[in-house]
Amino acid sequence: MTRSLVVVGHGMAGHRLVEEVRAGDRTGRWRITVVAEEPRPAYDRVALSSYLEGRTAAELALATPGLADDPRTDLRLDTRVTAVDRAARTVTCSDGTVLRYDALVLATGSSPFVPPVPGRELAGCFTYRTIDDLDALRAAARPGEAGVVIGGGLLGLEAARALLLLGMRPHVVELAPHLMPLQLDEGGGRVLARLVGGLGVGVHCGRGVASVDAGHDGRAAGVTLSDGTVLPARAVVFSAGVRPRDELAGPAGLARGKRGGFHVDEHCRTADARVWAVGECAAVLGRCHGLAAPGLRMAEGVARQLLDAPHEAFPGADLSAKLKLLGVDVAGFGDVHARTEGALEFVREDETAGSYAKLVLAADGRTLLGGVLAGDTRGYAMLRSLLGRPLTAAPERLLAGAVAG
Repeated sequence: MTRSLVVVGHGMAGHRLVEEVRAGDRTGRWRITVVAEEPRPAYDRVALSSYLEGRTAAELALATPGLADDPRTDLRLDTRVTAVDRAARTVTCSDGTVLRYDALVLATGSSPFVPPVPGRELAGCFTYRTIDDLDALRAAARPGEAGVVIGGGLLGLEAARALLLLGMRPHVVELAPHLMPLQLDEGGGRVLARLVGGLGVGVHCGRGVASVDAGHDGRAAGVTLSDGTVLPARAVVFSAGVRPRDELAGPAGLARGKRGGFHVDEHCRTADARVWAVGECAAVLGRCHGLAAPGLRMAEGVARQLLDAPHEAFPGADLSAKLKLLGVDVAGFGDVHARTEGALEFVREDETAGSYAKLVLAADGRTLLGGVLAGDTRGYAMLRSLLGRPLTAAPERLLAGAVAG
């Protein structure tokens, strides 16, 4: 008997789930309806900035032609789910359509967090989340003029790169004492700031935003920081984090995590056996994960459950990352901030070469708990492989090898 699967959201996690179910459903057990808010199918949001380098929306698309042609799949774009009735097992859409489900997967993603600063609604203020956001930013950009990015995390530095690609002069404002405070320690953040500063990016850490200021034409013209500094700004891009899209939870009687998101167990199931959540909107055991890779793993696990295939519990997110930001290589893994009791830190910094490397060891001085690399990450794979294990050489030798590759 054919059963109805409704997927709310067609981002990267929602798309992965649909593809996994389609690939594994050999008998045509599931009829899938996907309700997507955006006017286009899923695309690679991780590679969003490449859109400003010349890649087209079609090249970023994740959906294959087979999805649109599959009679078992109904993709409804530019449509929003407004209500979930768990008793009737239906969802109501913004166009008035009511869809019945046997299984419901919430993949609503997240929305950009815009701090409540005066002037945030002025023309010339943008978020950095969708292709439409980038189209709007490109239309407003003026080469040679300044732009301000609010947020110095991973997405904020991607937004700064976008401004550089548009010919603008970006400034990055970060409330924390250094850039990328989640992935890097103070030393790594300092080296990153120095290197991106050499590329023409103004870095302002340890300061908040007091206001976005209007010019004579009524659009954003500058940003005033908490210390009184005024930065000129033709464009202001908010990249200060995201918030899970969980507005359907309350009316549907679904629990939320303490910091938002649909509360699910280690199998991504809500308290309702017919309802799951995956991706950035899922608070697994109360915790949301704002990265693509964990969301894809969640989607794969739920797909296997829907197919009655063996599956493992979601293992949690590995926050280890090796990245290239504005052309600068950075990496962090394990306990980058040495928060483990008794942790020891060994640092090697080469200011001439513009490189920084740190190892975090357990109190025994031998077991590797984490590390940070900035400017040169060629030692990342070797060091990452040692995480949780005794060192194979003295810390000084390992750090010298990491810096020298």
